[in-house]
Amino acid sequence: MTAQYIQKRNYEATELDDEWIILDPDRLTVTKLNQVGGYCWSLLKEPQTSISLTRKVMQDFSSNLHEGLVISDIEDFLFNLQRCGLIKNVD
Repeated sequence: MTAQYIQKRNYEATELDDEWIILDPDRLTVTKLNQVGGYCWSLLKEPQTSISLTRKVMQDFSSNLHEGLVISDIEDFLFNLQRCGLIKNVD
């Protein structure tokens, strides 16, 4: 079974000049995301897998991307968000 992820809670997030900024007031951290990362972040309000995020990115941004590269980038992205304490596994 593929792991599902979701935002831990509704963090303050804003989009500014094609970048997303996520504020975590508990940890006093700021996380910056590019446009694709911000898109994925908004999808993580509901449970997502790396595969579901990959499909949506390829559909909405460019179907010319190599799926293997996109899924690898998405998995790295999810790992980093989890390391920052912004998302959690859905059990």
